[in-house]
Amino acid sequence: MKPIVTLTLNPTIDASAKVEVVRPTHKVRSFEERYDPGGGGINVARVINELGGRSLAVYLAGGLTGGVLDTMVKRAGVRHWTVPVSGLTRVSHVVHELSTGKEFRFTPEGPEILEEEWRTCLEQLTMLDFDYLVASGSLPRGVPEDFYRIAAGIAAAKRAKFVLDTSGPALKAALGHGIHLAKPSRGELEGLTGRDLKDPGALVSVAQELMAWGAAKHLVITMGHEGALLVSVDVVKHLRAPEVEVRSAVGAGDSFVGAMTLGLALGRTVKDAFAFGVAAGTATVTTIGTELCQRERVEAFYETLTQG
Repeated sequence: MKPIVTLTLNPTIDASAKVEVVRPTHKVRSFEERYDPGGGGINVARVINELGGRSLAVYLAGGLTGGVLDTMVKRAGVRHWTVPVSGLTRVSHVVHELSTGKEFRFTPEGPEILEEEWRTCLEQLTMLDFDYLVASGSLPRGVPEDFYRIAAGIAAAKRAKFVLDTSGPALKAALGHGIHLAKPSRGELEGLTGRDLKDPGALVSVAQELMAWGAAKHLVITMGHEGALLVSVDVVKHLRAPEVEVRSAVGAGDSFVGAMTLGLALGRTVKDAFAFGVAAGTATVTTIGTELCQRERVEAFYETLTQG
């Protein structure tokens, strides 16, 4: 199997820590700090590796923080191809407040990307050999809304499958242009359609409308503790996530995408790969801060989901 290529246009150094209580003005002492390479596609690549697959993470990075990110990615055992940019790679923070159990997430917008930089990224994608390309995460400033549509075209020219996990105008511009798998959250789908989709029937109806229009071959909508919905031309399947103590939602969607894509790349049925994705997302929410899923827990949740 060829390495699964992941694409991250706005990566981050993910910092997480615990505090007793968050208070304004006062100095807040943190402890149990953790630092991980992050951003959608980088997280997807980490999960693919953890689950026994092979990945190649392509991402934009720049400045001193970009160099730190490169070092962290290498130490995480992820093969990578860095596209240098002039701006500083962002640093995100997750703070877990012990007194309330609440999680606070601070996410900078990241650098503005020059046209020559995002065009270089597209050119480098054309030089890679892959069967699956996963584009995950938001578009940074300066990158056109149709960037993922162009990337999908590069994948199509290689007869490769394109997996997309993004939101807003970037998602809208790409749907209907050769997407093999799209994974919006329910909130992201509500933003795209302008409709309230809390009712399960309404959610299924909208997903089927998108499928009939040709938005993607497979559409998965993640719904937090309610699990996820898979809709294909001939499949409608809802899987409720196993009951667990949710410790952090960071990286759960990326874990889902990584596991499901790996399942598809290994030749599993779409329903089986879907269950693998739900298992990975569930395993990730049981970890603190920026830690992602562990293989043994993913496999245990997968057994629970497929035997039920």
